[in-house]
Amino acid sequence: MASRGTAQRPNGAAVGKICQFKLVLLGESAVGKSSLVLRFVKGQFHEYQESTIGAAFLTQTVCLDDTTVKFEIWDTAGQERYHSLAPMYYRGAQAAIVVYDITNQDTFGRAKTWVKELQRQASPNIVIALSGNKADLSSKRMVDYEEAQSYAEENGLLFMETSAKTAMNVNDIFLAIAKKLPKSENAQGGGQAAQGRQGRVDLHETNPQPNSGCCK
Repeated sequence: MASRGTAQRPNGAAVGKICQFKLVLLGESAVGKSSLVLRFVKGQFHEYQESTIGAAFLTQTVCLDDTTVKFEIWDTAGQERYHSLAPMYYRGAQAAIVVYDITNQDTFGRAKTWVKELQRQASPNIVIALSGNKADLSSKRMVDYEEAQSYAEENGLLFMETSAKTAMNVNDIFLAIAKKLPKSENAQGGGQAAQGRQGRVDLHETNPQPNSGCCK
């Protein structure tokens, strides 16, 4: 659920409520999903990022006025062999970022397929953002900004071009999602199995439960 609580200062005074939301990243392999998450969560960028196996789980918070939004982030693998596992991660998610590579037209087409799948099978009120990643490689651009923006507007998506390498719009896209999410009602969220840990979930070795109960 989007669990809600009240944050406390050291002296015990309340500083506002805490809302927790499950967010999933989807997109073709090598579009930079893991790099976006690493930049957002740790402020880091690795030129050569290993492919995600199954899914990786991390958490990060965003502060909005009197509300702290905690994201439980599931970074899914983009390889085709993992596609059938994706519903396990986007089921019950309040938000999704669908990522494509602006230098690869095929990844934009694949992103559209992910959006259709989310609109058909995910939560009805899910907030979907479209990220045109690798904006630092604009000289090799194959997907026009205007084309992606028009598609996003037609489908009610948030849209930004991002660069995990330069950090362009990375925090901004998560902040835009946080602003659009409901802060005053409960909704299905992340799992207790994920509480308080950051790291990789290897589906060959473990059986993660991304849809188990709500963390407090």
